[in-house]
Amino acid sequence: MPQQPPVRSTPTRPSRPDASMSLLTNVMDHSLDDGYAEAAARKEATGEGGLPKTLRAKLGLAAGLVLAALVVTVGAAQARVAAPVVAKEREELIDRIDRETEAADELEDSVDQLRDDVSARQRAALRDSGGSDRAELVGILSGATEVTGPGVKLVVDDAKEATSGGDGDPRETSGFSDTGRVRDRDMQRVVNGLWASGAEAVSINGQRLTALSAIRAAGDAILVDNKPLVPPYTVLAVGDGKRLSTRFQDSADGLYLHALQENYGIRTAISVEDDLRLPAAPSVIVRTAQPRTEKGTS
Repeated sequence: MPQQPPVRSTPTRPSRPDASMSLLTNVMDHSLDDGYAEAAARKEATGEGGLPKTLRAKLGLAAGLVLAALVVTVGAAQARVAAPVVAKEREELIDRIDRETEAADELEDSVDQLRDDVSARQRAALRDSGGSDRAELVGILSGATEVTGPGVKLVVDDAKEATSGGDGDPRETSGFSDTGRVRDRDMQRVVNGLWASGAEAVSINGQRLTALSAIRAAGDAILVDNKPLVPPYTVLAVGDGKRLSTRFQDSADGLYLHALQENYGIRTAISVEDDLRLPAAPSVIVRTAQPRTEKGTS
């Protein structure tokens, strides 16, 4: 007769729901590596870990904490004391800047008024100098008087997709720009070409040019008498409109401008106008020479 297996007196323990996740369970139950656990136990046994054990160590720790708290407290107190001083100095500096700005604005207005007064007196002096054609011509050529009459209107603008300059600009060798931007030397050639073609008075963007005017560059900006211009550049020239337009377009400077348009997309448009008005140039001092007669000696 076969022997029956013994019957357990205690009930079987139910299996854990996470029994299938033995690896994850082991990691959670033993989050600290055995080596680290042994090292921590060894330090604790030798008294190396945890808080200081001796009275001297405890006093040193307390002194360090007190010193740190003292430093923080002193720093906060100094910051609190210095804050009103800094704020006051800042307000005084702002007030000073505002006062100086107002003074500069007043001086600028005074300069503008004096400049207008000087220009008015110069025009009056030219009118009172006998009304001769010579006096009128001097005023026109010097830019001291306002000019009206027929002429040409030339508009020069950057290319539609103009880019900033870069290395290897062929302008250094061939005389043209690969950037599609109008440069100061372009405007110099345009103005000189109009003068050579018979223009009696020229302005760029409403700014009258004289014999002392300078066209320069500051970065990508064009300056006329140190005043920046914004494209498009509108050039007005008083003279015989049709003749002036034809002579300019056939000149070397006109062909140069046409080449810029064809090769680099710089936009230009020229038209003959019946009535142009050019303002007087500011602060122009007109001096005319007078013949000197020597009195004979007896």
